[in-house]
Amino acid sequence: MPLKILPDKIKFDYNSKEWQYQFDEIRELRLLKKKKKYFLENGAFIAVTAATYYCMIFSNLMDLYYIIPALLCYAFIIASRFKNNNEFEYFIFVKDIYKKEIRTKIATKDRVLIGKQIDQYLGLQFERNIRRTA
Repeated sequence: MPLKILPDKIKFDYNSKEWQYQFDEIRELRLLKKKKKYFLENGAFIAVTAATYYCMIFSNLMDLYYIIPALLCYAFIIASRFKNNNEFEYFIFVKDIYKKEIRTKIATKDRVLIGKQIDQYLGLQFERNIRRTA
């Protein structure tokens, strides 16, 4: 379990990232969801399209010999774009009272487990605040 909730502190150990805070030191703890950007695939698509138009308009290639390589390149680009069906990247975001921010990337398969652990932490933090004010 990446997040260990002890009576007075929180420990995080995921891959090579580790941190530990007291309950009162954490100002904000949450999951961030960021949409992936596909700059390489989009740039390759633009380059293949530009090369195809150049061959179509400015070259003397007969019988459309440039279409087959262009279609193969498009197929390769589309296959590389859709081979990974994870549309989002997930991060754990921690902000402490010293205004230090930690952002750790997590795998998509661990998102649900870590989300439940963060909910458990928030529940404990709420109970601690209720006991403190009561």
